[in-house]
Amino acid sequence: MKFGVGQALVRKEDDPLIRGAGRYVADFAPAQCGHAVVLRSPHAHARFRIVDAARAGAMPGIRTLLTGADTRHLGLMPCVVGVPGQEMIVPPCPVLALDEVHHVGDAVAFVVADTPDQARDAAEAIEIDWEPLPHVVGAAAALADGAPQVWPDRPGNLAFEVSFGDRVRTESVFATAARVVSVKLVNQRLVTNYIDTRGVISQYDPARDHYTLTLGSQGSHAIRDIIGVQVMGLAPEQMRVITPDVGGGFGTKLFAYREYALAAVAAKATGRPVKWVADRTEHFLGDTQGRDNITTARLALDGAGRFLALDVDTIADMGAYLSTYAPYIPYIGAAMLPGVYDISVCYIRVRAAFTNTVPVDAYRGAGRPEASYVIERLVDAAARETGLAPEEMRRRNFIRPEQMPYATATGKTYDTGEFDGQMSRALALAEFAGFEARASAAGKRGVLRGFGIGTYIEACGGNGPDTATISLEKDGTIRLHVGTQTTGQGHDTSFSQIVADHLSVPPDQVRMLQGDTHHIATGTGTGGSSSIPAGGNSVAMAAAKLADQLKDVAADALEAAPRDLEFSDGAIRVAGTDRMISLVALAAHPRATPDKLRAADAFVPKAPTYPNGTHVAEVEIDEDTGRLDIVNYVIVDDFGVSLNPMLLEGQVHGGAVQGIGQALMEHTVYDEDSGQLVTGSLMDYALPRAQEMPDFTFETRNVPCKANPLGVKGAGEAGAIGSCPAVMNAVIDALWRGYRVEHLDMPATSERIWRAMRQSKDETVT
Repeated sequence: MKFGVGQALVRKEDDPLIRGAGRYVADFAPAQCGHAVVLRSPHAHARFRIVDAARAGAMPGIRTLLTGADTRHLGLMPCVVGVPGQEMIVPPCPVLALDEVHHVGDAVAFVVADTPDQARDAAEAIEIDWEPLPHVVGAAAALADGAPQVWPDRPGNLAFEVSFGDRVRTESVFATAARVVSVKLVNQRLVTNYIDTRGVISQYDPARDHYTLTLGSQGSHAIRDIIGVQVMGLAPEQMRVITPDVGGGFGTKLFAYREYALAAVAAKATGRPVKWVADRTEHFLGDTQGRDNITTARLALDGAGRFLALDVDTIADMGAYLSTYAPYIPYIGAAMLPGVYDISVCYIRVRAAFTNTVPVDAYRGAGRPEASYVIERLVDAAARETGLAPEEMRRRNFIRPEQMPYATATGKTYDTGEFDGQMSRALALAEFAGFEARASAAGKRGVLRGFGIGTYIEACGGNGPDTATISLEKDGTIRLHVGTQTTGQGHDTSFSQIVADHLSVPPDQVRMLQGDTHHIATGTGTGGSSSIPAGGNSVAMAAAKLADQLKDVAADALEAAPRDLEFSDGAIRVAGTDRMISLVALAAHPRATPDKLRAADAFVPKAPTYPNGTHVAEVEIDEDTGRLDIVNYVIVDDFGVSLNPMLLEGQVHGGAVQGIGQALMEHTVYDEDSGQLVTGSLMDYALPRAQEMPDFTFETRNVPCKANPLGVKGAGEAGAIGSCPAVMNAVIDALWRGYRVEHLDMPATSERIWRAMRQSKDETVT
């Protein structure tokens, strides 16, 4: 197919975006729109009393000023997904704090004015008495004896505890193992930093008692159901949520936030549209953050270097409140800790801690990058201790293709995977055979060289259902409504290719609509790399239905059997002849009733997909400065089927850059004494730049997935999963070769690398 599945089509979305015709939330400006500002807590933990808000409310241009007293009738911000088998006690998270705040940035008041400056001036004029309370920063510190309590009814700050596997059997295996290897790792907290910050415009229609929210999200239906139904107590039909163009989500825009409910309440109170758009500092203080685990992992081996058992203890920081999906993230990550290895026995414990910090929730990969990082660092540590090469250690322990389907000790069932094949191809592309010669040459220049491998597998693509509705219009175009939500991935192009496979129409003849609860029946949005595995299969099923219906109509027009018909270049023809009818003519045919011109379907995944692959990084480290350069980077992935190889590679590049950013520079830092967010802006929080990133060599080595009709595996998060361990293993390899340094936590900044080399050198001299 010229335009179908497998073709590397250029994105049809790009032309308007490049020309500046994109429409993001901040671009919408309804007439008489009020502008909102959120007053946020300057304290990590404090009681407070609003002494005087009236003076601020009387300032010029102020339309309304909301405090906790004005919003106490609203429901609490919910945590909608817990941990299976666990009774979740969710701390109260009001839309506006009533008399106590629990982190810097907690919302205290919402001010709407004619201009943003007027709203800011009034927010600053609100007089508040603060009574600072003891606070705690860091999950380990929160679980320590005597730590300040974040919530009085959560003793010891323990949010929940869950375990996997067989503890007794695991301990028995460790007791008799020939060797035990252990690591302790910090997976530091991150701030998402998408290009366009969150925002919302709320409009209220009193005649219908109806709200319309326009906001940047990863799924309109979830926002409607949480904000409209759960928080505001509305019927679903009383709220319409529209998501226009979105400049990145990465998990963080999946969630329902306070500002959405506040804007809705304010729009009703003022009788005019209300607009709130976060500035960059508010993104740091008001949006959920990611990762933040401390993990101790042990691996039991026999005398031949084969893995016998795995023991993992993870502490996950939840922040001050349980965000929308927060408890589930470390849980699903823990289930992937065995990785691509044949480990039949394990015991994994996860403890989640409350701290006086911004809440933590899913960030690109959502628990799976954390799991991959742990097992891949642990495998490299085992290779060093046993003297086996890292690639040989992996080969001895990979799950083999003939073992598929493979049931892990944590309850996952992998359907396909050729892990040794992926790694072997990546090593060949990276010219691994010549690495020692390159390392020797680098040493003569006063430069350390390291080589790192990161093999990974993840579980994703199991969300849904996402209803796809497809119709033939009178002008011969195809209209597609689908419940997933693009945040820049290229859904319009990808879904058009699926439609082309069934209806043989070029992409510019397909008109896609997403992100509108008024027009689309159901949708789980974009999360867990599910848009193609769930939404794409829905599109394929609906397109197949429509194709059959259109053939029925064409059969009457062409006086032929439906089985003898085929789609070709915007028409249906009798195979092997020149007899045909265009889609325009078909849509006008007397038998082309609305039910014949429209079809809908929704694929419900019965199991997740398991994309997997190998990342290989080669780095150089300057011994005088600690400066690090990635001189080669290779990725070989298995995504089942490549829908659009060009878009796929772009997704992998983006994820890899985010993983490299975490490995080398990104770090969210809170001051332990004050609880203040030290890295609260891009002046203090480093992000990867193009000039610091390597050229990527990327290939796929696909094995079709057995869990869905298209055979695809989720791909949106994979780049962020394999990259951190590959880069950090390369860093440690270089430091081990030069200085016998065997541990460094992320981010491996130049300063940290330099200090590790100096410390090792000083210890050697001593």
